[in-house]
Amino acid sequence: MKRSIFSHDARFERRFGDHRSGTCMALIDGRFLIWLAQHGAMGTTGESVNRQGLLSLLSLALSQSGLDVDLRRIYWYSDRSDGLVIDDQIVRLVQAHDADGGASLLRSLGHDLKQLAEHHACDHVLVASDDERFLTTIDEAQLSGVSVHLLADESARNMPQMVRTDPGWARLLTQADRRVVVNPQGLADMLQGKSPIGMGLAVEDVEELRKSMHEVVAAWWSEEPEDLREDLREALQISRGIPQEVDRQLLLRMRQRLARALSLPEKKILRETLRAVVSESADAAAVVAGGALVQEGDD
Repeated sequence: MKRSIFSHDARFERRFGDHRSGTCMALIDGRFLIWLAQHGAMGTTGESVNRQGLLSLLSLALSQSGLDVDLRRIYWYSDRSDGLVIDDQIVRLVQAHDADGGASLLRSLGHDLKQLAEHHACDHVLVASDDERFLTTIDEAQLSGVSVHLLADESARNMPQMVRTDPGWARLLTQADRRVVVNPQGLADMLQGKSPIGMGLAVEDVEELRKSMHEVVAAWWSEEPEDLREDLREALQISRGIPQEVDRQLLLRMRQRLARALSLPEKKILRETLRAVVSESADAAAVVAGGALVQEGDD
C-alpha cells in the first residue's frame, strides 16, 4: 500500500516537531509603525504612507524570526483614511492619539485581538504597538492558545538596556511569544513606496538562487521513495498548492543552504522549481517507458 503524502508521516513529525508555523493575522497601529520607521532610519517618513508592500515586509520579518507562518490579513488602525484599497488589508479608523490618549485605538485593536483569540481564527497574531495597556489583552489571548508576537526594532535585541531606557515597552515586549524585529530603513522605504533594502534581488542573484533551488529540490527528490514520488505527482496534478509537509521540508533545506529564511517571492520560486523538477521526472519516465514499449514491439 502506498503511503499518502498527506498523512502524518513519522519522519515529518520528527523533522518538524519544533517548527513554528500556521496562520497569522497582523494588528498594526499605523502611528506606531511610522514612529518605528523614523526611529533609526535615514531621512524622514511623512504622515502619508504607502501600504502596498506591507504584507511582504511583515512576512519576511516573521520568517526571519523563525515563524514560517501564512500571514492572511492585516488590520491597519489609523486616525485618517489614506484612500488605498489593498487586498488582504482592512482599515480601522480610530480617534487621533492627541484627542483621547490612544483610548480609541486600545478599544478597537484590543477588541479585534479578543475576537481572534475567542474564535480561534488563527494560530498567531502579530501586534505593532508600544502601548503597555495591551498587556492584559495579550495575556488573555495567549491563555486562549494564540501565540502573540510584537513588532520591534533592533533595540529589542538588548532587553536589559531597554528595561532601563523604556521600561513600559520592555514589559510589553517581554510578554510577547517572540519579538519580531524589522529594519527601520527597510520599513521607511516601504512606507514611502520604495523597494525596501533586502526585499529585492538583482537578475544575476535570482538566476543563482534558481540554480541553488534546483540543486536542493533535485537532491531531495532523488532521496524520496518511489511511492511518495508518485503521491506527489498525483497531488500536483489536482492541486495548485504544495502539500504542507513537502513545503516545510524544502523550506528548511533552503534555510540551511542560504543560512537565512526565504522571502515570499523566493518561496514562490521554490514552489515553481519543485513543480519543474517533478515535471522533468515525469517526462523522463515517459520517455523511458516509451522506449521500452518500442523495444518490446521490435522483439
